[in-house]
Amino acid sequence: MPDPSWPSLPWSEACERNREPILAVLREHLDTPGRVLEIGGGTGQHAVHFAAQLPHLVWQSSDRPDYLPVLAERIRRAAVANLPAPIELDVERREQWPAPGFDAAYSANTLHIMGWPEVEQFFALIGAALAPAATLVVYGPFNYGGRFTSDSNAAFDAQLRADHPKRGIRDFEAVDALARAQGFTLEADIPMPANNRCLVWRRG
Repeated sequence: MPDPSWPSLPWSEACERNREPILAVLREHLDTPGRVLEIGGGTGQHAVHFAAQLPHLVWQSSDRPDYLPVLAERIRRAAVANLPAPIELDVERREQWPAPGFDAAYSANTLHIMGWPEVEQFFALIGAALAPAATLVVYGPFNYGGRFTSDSNAAFDAQLRADHPKRGIRDFEAVDALARAQGFTLEADIPMPANNRCLVWRRG
């Protein structure tokens, strides 16, 4: 249930369900001090939880202008020391992206919302924003060999495309190729609840 101290802020039940499995991945693969750039912070539930549980990381969340007020307010109310105010970031606006130097990037449930040109831009901008030795963690549903991994994912893809034709579950092989083009090597492909995956790439 939503935290009663935040009754006016949007709340995602999916974020609550998946935060612990994702946290376990982050604990293993982001185990040294550093700066993490989160793309698509949404309601801020992940940012608040992960920053509180991973105090060795400075968790810099971000989102597009429409989502930024909710994200900023939840972060402000949480007052977690290693969670600064979020920044505005849009994959279609290269000039907004921060200077290189982040040690890791994290994004959940974003690639299937973007159009494919935006996914390509996402990886190009991530490659530029991260340090030469860095980790990239992406959570969400993926296809393998051009096939859905479950009937529920097939239904979800149909819903996405009905909402907007540019959307859809991405093929792992195509996404991995974009990551490799930025110098990343796949380190882990971890099955998650509800037919999702957590992909971890490392560079350097």
